Amino acid sequence: MTLLLILQISKYSTMIKEKPVRLLSLDVLRGITIAGMIMVNNPGSWSKIYTPLGHASWDGLTPTDLIFPFFMFIMGVSMFMSLQKSNFKFSSDFFKKLLKRSVIIFAIGLAIGWFSILCYGTFDIGKSELTIFERFKNSVFPYDRIRILGVMQRLSLSYFFSSLIVVLVNHKYLWRVVIGILTAYTLILFAGNGLVLSPDNIIAVVDKALFGEAHMYKEFLPDGSRIAFDPEGLLSTIPCISHVLIGFLMGKVLVNTKDLNEKVQQLLLYGTIMAFVALLLSYGVPINKKVWSSTFVLSTCGFASQFLAILIWIIDINKKSGWTGFFNSFGVNPLFMYVLGGFLSILFGSIRFRTEDGIISIKGFIYSNLQNLVGDDYMASLLFSLFFIALNAVFGYILYRKRIYIKI
Repeated sequence: MTLLLILQISKYSTMIKEKPVRLLSLDVLRGITIAGMIMVNNPGSWSKIYTPLGHASWDGLTPTDLIFPFFMFIMGVSMFMSLQKSNFKFSSDFFKKLLKRSVIIFAIGLAIGWFSILCYGTFDIGKSELTIFERFKNSVFPYDRIRILGVMQRLSLSYFFSSLIVVLVNHKYLWRVVIGILTAYTLILFAGNGLVLSPDNIIAVVDKALFGEAHMYKEFLPDGSRIAFDPEGLLSTIPCISHVLIGFLMGKVLVNTKDLNEKVQQLLLYGTIMAFVALLLSYGVPINKKVWSSTFVLSTCGFASQFLAILIWIIDINKKSGWTGFFNSFGVNPLFMYVLGGFLSILFGSIRFRTEDGIISIKGFIYSNLQNLVGDDYMASLLFSLFFIALNAVFGYILYRKRIYIKI
């Protein structure tokens, strides 16, 4: 009896010892990416943004180009910690939950697009010959022009397929899966004019064949004209699966490495290797967000690993966490905060009213007043972004303080 009690106590002590410690730095990195996504998506004027706050026009990398892939990376890290609870076992219950969540995320992406068309059509008071009811009726069923793909849809598909892979494939082979996906995708790009921004790009060709041009994003060409090319296209979602898988593997490193200093060393090592390999390969395969090239995957995952290591060193090792509250308010409810930002952005841009100078939106009214205040269009545009992110932070902070976690 005594021996049995000792064994039970020993087992319980081991469970406590092996229970992973939650890293505040993970929530902070997640919050930084969501706050960054909302900020760069909402300048006062798209024609008046500082270069680091805009995406690269084609090849290349700006700080803004890091935000979305960083979130996908951290999604992979969180995936390891979440699925570890079920020992990465596939089951019918697991599949039902995975499918349900993926469908919901995809549907929310469609809902954001629908809401945008509805609001901009209904509140277009410049069409004075139509009543608000007629404008609403013309906009409420935009099946002929709604965009099928987008940020949330890409997250949904990447989450679904990467989750299936990590429960069906032995984890020691995941690096081979990552390399295989990136290699196959690179060959597809080479064979299908995939590194050139044109209507003949294989990414655009696939989307046009499946969805039609009316349901695609229109990308700007250098001369100002636009073509049907979706930066969140279906084909270019394939390498995103590798993106999440790399995050998953870094999550494994975090959990299996007990010492915090060793966690930092491992993340820096893997991050530097990925970034260096991406730099070498970029001479043949340019780093390009809009096609989500293999070098884009490796470079951004490398930078994300390094950035996470720095945050762990600052926050979890040196306990410098007094500044993290703002980003935590975004990090604990990431998808909800992103969706909230999307809906508020649509309302600010679509709701219009008449002034002495004509018709203006809420966003335009605030931006014009900021222009008058600071006398610089670019600074006014940045100030509007900061104002908008602060507005979203109010909602996030209330949820954070009340410990309300909205899971999607």
